[in-house]
Amino acid sequence: MRLTGALLSLLLAFTALPASAGAQKYEPLSASVQASLQKAVSDQRPPTSSFRSPIEAIDWLDAMSARLAKRLPNREYRLELLRTVHYEATRAGLDPQLVLGLMQVESGFRKYAVSSAGARGYMQVMPFWVKLIGRPDDNLFHLRTNLRYGCTILRHYLDIEKGDLYRALGRYNGSLGRPEYPNMVRAAWHNQWSYAPPDKP
Repeated sequence: MRLTGALLSLLLAFTALPASAGAQKYEPLSASVQASLQKAVSDQRPPTSSFRSPIEAIDWLDAMSARLAKRLPNREYRLELLRTVHYEATRAGLDPQLVLGLMQVESGFRKYAVSSAGARGYMQVMPFWVKLIGRPDDNLFHLRTNLRYGCTILRHYLDIEKGDLYRALGRYNGSLGRPEYPNMVRAAWHNQWSYAPPDKP
């Protein structure tokens, strides 16, 4: 039986694709850090706008959406992803453009990407984090869940490394001390996702 192009595309969309990312490594957490991370990922308050104004939201979403259009052709889903990135990054005290650069390197913006080590989703989160700080039914392929975990983990590594992004990115990828991964993320961040708000009259 032959599959039509549309059906084949649909099947591929729901197939876990391999990712070339590394993986966070399990490290024991103190009780206080574990409790803090659990609180961060389990906050169920409904998301509010992370933008300072509607104009800021329109400008940023338009700029980022145009850059992401080739990778995610569905505009509605693309805008949902971008709003979620901005919210979860801002909530964790991260630059949303940095998170976009990390997602580009980690998964190529593939929702169902799976690395050889088993890291999952857009931000390539390792499943051990669910047991460590989450709930058993947390789905790392769910958009908001994946970004919540990924941003929380990166913030945790930044805190451990006292703000040293180079080392925090190395920890995130499981390649601490090697320059390739931090350099790729920084290049993607600055070359593809750098953003300055337009001047207003």
